Amino acid sequence: MTNKISSAAKTRFKSILGDKRFLDDEQSLVSYSYDATPMYQALPEAVAFPVSTEEVSAIMKVAHEERIPVYTRGSASNLAAGTVPLHGGLVLVLTRMNRIMEIDQENLTATVEAGVITKSLHDAVREIGLFYPPDPGSMPVSTIGGNIAQCAGGLHGLKYGTTKDYVLGLTAVLPNGEVIRTGGKLTKDVAGYDLTKLLVGSEGTLAVITEAILKLLPAPPYKRVLLALFDDMRAAGRTVSKVIAARIIPGTLEFMDQGTIRVVEDFAKIGLPTEVKALLVIGQDGHPTVVDEDIRKIRDLCLEEAIDVKVAQSDDDIDNIMKARRIALSALARMKPTTILEDATVPRSQIAPMVEKIMEISEKHNVRICTFGHAGDGNLHPTCMTDARDHEEILRVEAAFEEIFEAALRLGGTITGEHGVGHAKAPYLEWKVGAAGIEVMKGIKAAFDPHGILNPGKMFAGETRKRVVVRQ
Repeated sequence: MTNKISSAAKTRFKSILGDKRFLDDEQSLVSYSYDATPMYQALPEAVAFPVSTEEVSAIMKVAHEERIPVYTRGSASNLAAGTVPLHGGLVLVLTRMNRIMEIDQENLTATVEAGVITKSLHDAVREIGLFYPPDPGSMPVSTIGGNIAQCAGGLHGLKYGTTKDYVLGLTAVLPNGEVIRTGGKLTKDVAGYDLTKLLVGSEGTLAVITEAILKLLPAPPYKRVLLALFDDMRAAGRTVSKVIAARIIPGTLEFMDQGTIRVVEDFAKIGLPTEVKALLVIGQDGHPTVVDEDIRKIRDLCLEEAIDVKVAQSDDDIDNIMKARRIALSALARMKPTTILEDATVPRSQIAPMVEKIMEISEKHNVRICTFGHAGDGNLHPTCMTDARDHEEILRVEAAFEEIFEAALRLGGTITGEHGVGHAKAPYLEWKVGAAGIEVMKGIKAAFDPHGILNPGKMFAGETRKRVVVRQ
């Protein structure tokens, strides 16, 4: 594999794309040298904007022959340096492949190109009474292709699952330029290995996903939400367990710790009590009779532990409660120049011990970390407010997060629930899957990509992490 794109290769790329969709000027290279992960940046040598699977195939054939690294990118909302072009090469931007090709109401599927914005799909299917449940926090900007590559989650994960549960079929381009089509508009299909599920969550290391067939659901006709306040984090954790033990699966089950509550209230002024130690946002959707009964039961369970429970009485109340959770990251990002959002995940029963451990680690390393996340599925978002220009503090932040990952694993969890491994978490993957697991994964990678041209430097910790502080 070479890190240089020859002039001959550039000529071939331009013949495929034209001069306006193949860029190698300095401004463009800088613009596509980073994603949403703080402190990671590396310049590519060129940027390509294909508009069809056929163009992606032609580009990959050239890259395969010339051993050119290729980094597939959507809106670059990745939080693990997953789209940073660490080895130069070509950034393949799929945002112009943004057609919703079909909404099939008979089979309840949507066929979309990889560059479709997630919220655009949500809005399009909602207009005809359908529902696409995966809703990552980056939904207004993230693309379906990126969601699939990372197996994105969101606030509906407990009841409805994550992206992997809604991908029925894929069109993907292999590193050598060959096109494969997996799955289809099928509920059952066991013909050979499940390549669809293998590509979901593969982080751009195995193939370039260009189209997807997605499962849709009928839109829930009714929704209610409540806000439960606690003076103890363990009480909030016990309440989560009680709700699930009562055989109630909420549509939304989110939490925020005191630090997050205070920052959100200071930012949004929506009336959150800042003296409480934790809060839960619990919502249910479905048939009105069932929803009302579930909310009544959830309220009663919360009152066994909570100091107060507020049930939304109007759509405006619902919007305010949900806003409190959805703007958590935006509020925290105001505090310091650099915001590092992680996603350690533990079993639901271990949420309170994990949050307490995060607080202990934060104090130990003298860094400010607030935690919020998806209580229903144990997916925590410890978020550190820091300053990339303070190199000594950054070292303490990195040490703190390393201990957080260790703690999550000791509690039966994982190093990432929805953000992916990318480059930032590659050193920790073996902690989760073991040396044998790493070798199996490397074998799969070699079978798909023998020359290692797709997203090199990601997933496997074969090199020192490349962290370059260039954005303040």
